[in-house]
Amino acid sequence: MLRFLTAGESHGQVLTAILEGIPAGLTLDFDTLATELKRRQLGYGRGRRMAIESDRAQVVSGVRHGVTTGGPIAMLIPNKDWENWQRTMSVESPPSDDTPGIDRPVVTRPRPGHADLAGLAKYGHSDVRNVLERASARETAARVAVGALARQVLAVVGAEIVSHVTAIGSASIPDPLAVTFDQARAIAPDSPLHCVDAEVERAMMREIDTARENGDTVGGSFEVLARGVPPGLGSHVQWDRKLDGRLAQALMSIPAIKAVGIGRGPGVALLPGSRIHDEILPARGTPSANLGVVRPTNNAGGLEGGITNGEDLRVTAFMKPIATLMKPLRSIDVTTMDNSPAAIERSDVCAVSAAAVVGEAMVAFVTADALLEKFGGDSIDELLANWRASCQRLTSRFGRS
Repeated sequence: MLRFLTAGESHGQVLTAILEGIPAGLTLDFDTLATELKRRQLGYGRGRRMAIESDRAQVVSGVRHGVTTGGPIAMLIPNKDWENWQRTMSVESPPSDDTPGIDRPVVTRPRPGHADLAGLAKYGHSDVRNVLERASARETAARVAVGALARQVLAVVGAEIVSHVTAIGSASIPDPLAVTFDQARAIAPDSPLHCVDAEVERAMMREIDTARENGDTVGGSFEVLARGVPPGLGSHVQWDRKLDGRLAQALMSIPAIKAVGIGRGPGVALLPGSRIHDEILPARGTPSANLGVVRPTNNAGGLEGGITNGEDLRVTAFMKPIATLMKPLRSIDVTTMDNSPAAIERSDVCAVSAAAVVGEAMVAFVTADALLEKFGGDSIDELLANWRASCQRLTSRFGRS
């Protein structure tokens, strides 16, 4: 079983991730780890924090001479802005006289749409900072580090993951399912919003500009695609083993994600079964890992009955606007219970393109977990042997052309 935990606050000293279950013998690509963390910091509409941080993960356990040992992998991601927050976020009480930074005031005005008020009610705090520091999307940097390692496990069996932004506000591409894996992978790394359509991307940027000018924020959606995922991952036999449910939970756990769709998503409710279900036709030519069949469509998003069917995995997540507004909404001051504008924290205008990178990481983690669940193995060599044997069985069973 693959599992991870993260720890750390937005302006604390470090973010920490512990990843357990990675098989022994995986040679890690540390450049890929750094690249994924950098990707999360990019995107049109990001705030000033991204100009401060330059995220890099320091692997401190579970790896020796660049190769995984089978033990838990611990990673640290320093917060560069910690130097300005050491007094406010001091672990010791009180901070010493020579502790640098400033003492920021207590936050008492919860922001609508954030965890602020609910967190105060749950944990009994009087300072919203005790909630917002951990609830911040800064935590997702640790998830991206975890996902960067999970996708290296997937790469061993030839599986790849990409994403693309499908909508920002009212600007959207007409049919996300028409976007192929290769088209999404071909998006330039310096694309402002990682959208496949340059004209739509410009419209998306105008949506962000308008929101910024109005002191507002804007949300949107992104799609994650995985190619080369073996058929048979997940299961139909219990509710908590269905892979579509596991993917939905993982993506819904990303801050500000309010809905998830598999394949055509909510659109399946609008058309008859004859136009939704993906026909199964015999493949002509060399059999492949997709069970020797072809599908004219992929409305199911590569999952049927909670099990991968050999088609591209396609998952869409829908993100609400960021909760911090420069023209704040009405709220209360919890110390007086009087009307008061919500607090303002440094934030983004739009973070959909960054959330897409986090979405890739979570899809990578869940898919890698299902891969290890299916094929097992305490080492990469054992995993590969089991996977190859499975491929041979499928070819023997479905390989007639």
